[in-house]
Amino acid sequence: MVTARTPLMAGNWKMNLDHLQSIAFVQKLAWTLKDADHDYSQVEVAVFPPFTDLRSVQTIVDADKLDLVYGGQDLSPHDSGAYTGDVSGAFLAKLGCAYALVGHSERRTIHGEDDAVCNAKVQAALRHGLVPVLCVGETLEQREATETPSEVAVAQLLVGLEGVADDAELVIAYEPVWAIGTGRVATAEQAQEVCHDLRAALAERFGAERAAAIRILYGGSVKPDNVAAIMREPDIDGALVGGASLVVDDFAAIVRYRQHVGA
Repeated sequence: MVTARTPLMAGNWKMNLDHLQSIAFVQKLAWTLKDADHDYSQVEVAVFPPFTDLRSVQTIVDADKLDLVYGGQDLSPHDSGAYTGDVSGAFLAKLGCAYALVGHSERRTIHGEDDAVCNAKVQAALRHGLVPVLCVGETLEQREATETPSEVAVAQLLVGLEGVADDAELVIAYEPVWAIGTGRVATAEQAQEVCHDLRAALAERFGAERAAAIRILYGGSVKPDNVAAIMREPDIDGALVGGASLVVDDFAAIVRYRQHVGA
């Protein structure tokens, strides 16, 4: 089954750029892509700023009628209440967010979020009209301890999507923890192997037609010089970009992977 899926290039800024820097960055990114005649219908472009930047990003996107979309780096499983420091999906929706990251490896490892928490956050995102980008992936120790490279990611996926409606809009991001911020990238073949198994698991969960329409991103030291090889794989539909998304020219080159490296 062949289904056209619009590639998505998503820049996760993590804890970088204040609200003033975010305005300058988004403007420069938009200008760079405009100068290159980028067609957003062919490759969607999203940024994930810190929470404190979102209003500024919303303002510049709306004022300049930019085709960029944006999302939250996390969200609370709760809609409101006595949860100091949490950010509700309702707040993100009011700020015009299209997406919300769920279960990023840093949330799982640093903040101890387990699959059940991630599932609650996926449900929270969907309640507020946000598209959850569910991140799954294994550490090096987990990869070496399991029989198949995809075992951990598939298990995280299945728990993360428990109770989710068959027609819910979703994005999955495979991020091998051992390839994040290390400069070590999974080969295109390694990434494809896991993404293929993730899509097979989606097919068992939602049916083949629905699974064929869900985008699966790869995240892990994605750079302008390796993105083309990654994007040639049939089950990879984009990238969740970390460090390179903080450099306008690098991120723009990743977005324009087809032109700048002849993919």
